This record gives sequence, structure tokens and C-alpha cells, in this order.
Amino acid sequence: MGTNGSTMLEPLRQGPPPLDPAAASNAASCALPARFEAVREARQFTRRTLDQWDVGDRFDDICLVVSELVTNALRHGLPTDVGPHAAGEQHPPVRLHLMRWAERLVCAVRDPSRDCPLPREADDFSAESGRGLLLVDSFADGWGWHPLAGSLGGKVVWALFRLRTAAE
Repeated sequence: MGTNGSTMLEPLRQGPPPLDPAAASNAASCALPARFEAVREARQFTRRTLDQWDVGDRFDDICLVVSELVTNALRHGLPTDVGPHAAGEQHPPVRLHLMRWAERLVCAVRDPSRDCPLPREADDFSAESGRGLLLVDSFADGWGWHPLAGSLGGKVVWALFRLRTAAE
């Protein structure tokens, strides 16, 4: 699972996952509206996609992480004047990307904010919110984020999952 010890949830940990996106055997993405119902839509999209890719054995972990990443993007990644309950959706959407290699799967969520994801301290688990990145760190095999350049702007927060091979 994720990292343990004093390096847990190091917010400056950046960079894309150590995989070549062009070499992915499968990829799927969906735009998500700026409303909290999009979390359910992201889970449904993830379930359909993982079923097609025959990756159902990691569904629970992957779905939990997707839910947390999308929730964080909606809660913290949208401009304050647009928020998750705004009527108009003139801003760049939150977007979920799923990419699969033979032994790995990456979930990546793009949002328009360039702010670093800041996890709550591990000893503050009793708070009502702010535990999302703790869960991501616990259930994914790795995670990170990186700012986007060019006209897209914003950032991508990603989580990496190791998949079982036929030999395992």
C-alpha cells in the first residue's frame, strides 16, 4: 500500500507517475461537472471501465481513491466563485483519467487550481474533513501531483495501483 512513517503524505512530492502515458494499453477519461453528484458519476465511470478492463479485484481500493480525488478537486480545485453548486459551468471541468498498463493502473484527476494538495496531519484523523489524502496514501501504491503547463493550467493529482498479473 502507500508510504508509511515520517514521509507519509509529503505535500511537495510531485511529478507524474513513473510510466509512459503513450505506452498505456488502455485509457479512458471523462469530464465531470462542478457539483458533488459528480463523485457518484466518477465511481460509476470507474466501475464500467474497470469491468471492461477486467480489473475488478482492485475495484474497491481504486473506487475509494477516485472518490477522494474527485471530491478534493470539487472542494478545493475550483475557483471560489464557481464552487461545486454553481449554476454555470464556464470554467475548465474537473476531469478523471484512468490509464492501464499490464501491471499498473493510474487514476488521475485534473482540476483548474495550481495549488498544492495539502493533506491533514496524520494525528488529526478525528477531524470531520481533510482525511481524503490520508485514504489515498493508504489504499494506493503511490500518489503525487504536478502542475500543468500551457493553456490547460491547473494540476493533476494521480494515484498508482499495482495490478496482479496472470502469473500471480
